[in-house]
Amino acid sequence: MLTIFDRDDRLNRRSFLKVGGLTLGGLSLMNLLQAKAAEPRRSVLRDRSVVFLFLHGGPSQIETFDPKPSAPVEFRSATGQVQTRLPGVTFGSTFPKLANLADKISVVRSYVPGDGNHDIKPVVGRDTSGASLGSIYARIAGSNHPESGMPTNVLLLPRSVDPSTQAGTTAFGRFNSTGMLGQAYAPFDPSTGSNLQSDMRLALPMSRLSDRRELLSQLDAVQWAAAERATVDGIDRVREQALSTVLGGVSEAFDLSKEDPRTLAAYDTAPLIRPQNIDRRWNNYNNYVDNAKSLGKLMLLARRLCERGAGFVTVTTNFVWDMHADVNNAPVGEGMGYMGVPLDWAVSAFIEDLEARGLTDKILLVVCGEMGRTPRINQGGGRDHWGNLGPLLLSGGGLRMGQVIGRSTPNGGDAATSPVRIQNVIATIMNQVFDMGEVRLIPGLPREIGQAMPGWETIDGLV
Repeated sequence: MLTIFDRDDRLNRRSFLKVGGLTLGGLSLMNLLQAKAAEPRRSVLRDRSVVFLFLHGGPSQIETFDPKPSAPVEFRSATGQVQTRLPGVTFGSTFPKLANLADKISVVRSYVPGDGNHDIKPVVGRDTSGASLGSIYARIAGSNHPESGMPTNVLLLPRSVDPSTQAGTTAFGRFNSTGMLGQAYAPFDPSTGSNLQSDMRLALPMSRLSDRRELLSQLDAVQWAAAERATVDGIDRVREQALSTVLGGVSEAFDLSKEDPRTLAAYDTAPLIRPQNIDRRWNNYNNYVDNAKSLGKLMLLARRLCERGAGFVTVTTNFVWDMHADVNNAPVGEGMGYMGVPLDWAVSAFIEDLEARGLTDKILLVVCGEMGRTPRINQGGGRDHWGNLGPLLLSGGGLRMGQVIGRSTPNGGDAATSPVRIQNVIATIMNQVFDMGEVRLIPGLPREIGQAMPGWETIDGLV
């Protein structure tokens, strides 16, 4: 907790340590704000944010955005199809709202994840050298927004918006992995138990809080021993950012009650899938429930954070897209009823909200999972792991919208045109948020970021 005492006696050393030890989602304020590398160059930024919605478990490319209506029954979409606003383009039938917004999105039908492994690529994988994409963003842009104090790299799991939901899945990969970058660039995860509204409360009247110099002078009153001073790297910068974090409204950004009730209702996916309407025989029952309860609110929170300075927000619910039709997972047709309906609602609300707020070009939405599903439906009515093709949707961020990139083979199992690979996805994201030519010039960047990534090709036709 950040505590400034409104009393006459001066702050003591213990009080100051409370300031420095402010806990934000499991990270202390010192660790979160104190990057040991050189100051980032703000000139590399293109004034855009990314919301990466990761569909954990591997969604089917066929039941989402490539339904293959002319294929034999064992291959074509188990949920049928719906016509989009684009002539001749259909989506799976659980996406009527996105179909009506097809001119505001682009889908890639030739995206090749590369393997059918349960992991969290492309968020974290070989192509990111074991660091999350958000951590790479923070390494380039800086760990906190210089004006608002907002963490630039944020991870949103179901408990970020609903404490009654389960913790996020980590069995197949760590969304907070920083690889070679170090913990200074780990994502801020509000689901870890920190209460932002209470942890960042100030016991100081606003009349005194408004006097920045008064507060800083009190912080300066703390007497540090010389040896202790030597152990603190960049205390002036950290002190300034600690204050900016509080005064910049970071705590308020995480409070969804500040939203207009009509906006909350527009995002709310909880009423769409009632727990009593989900078959309890599936071990994934609780995950299906939690996804519906949290997904819309997570997308709304992501928008709020980007508005206030977050640069890369990773959103994911629990492990729910693994539709084998086994003891854990519903068949693909039934599973899409549990999963596709909330996804259609939440992503559509997000896209429409950004347009209404004039943020379409400022925020890039990326939606995919770690793999796709087998083109042939199995005997139980499910689809199994498949790395040769997977669904990919993008919206906003200054990209060209209203199109389908690439084609798949008639059975929906492979790319029929030039494959789009993970490196192309990463390159497209990075080029929309950074001047990659300038990134090359930032001193001290790991070679994988400063030299390799700037050379990767973006998705053809999008940029």
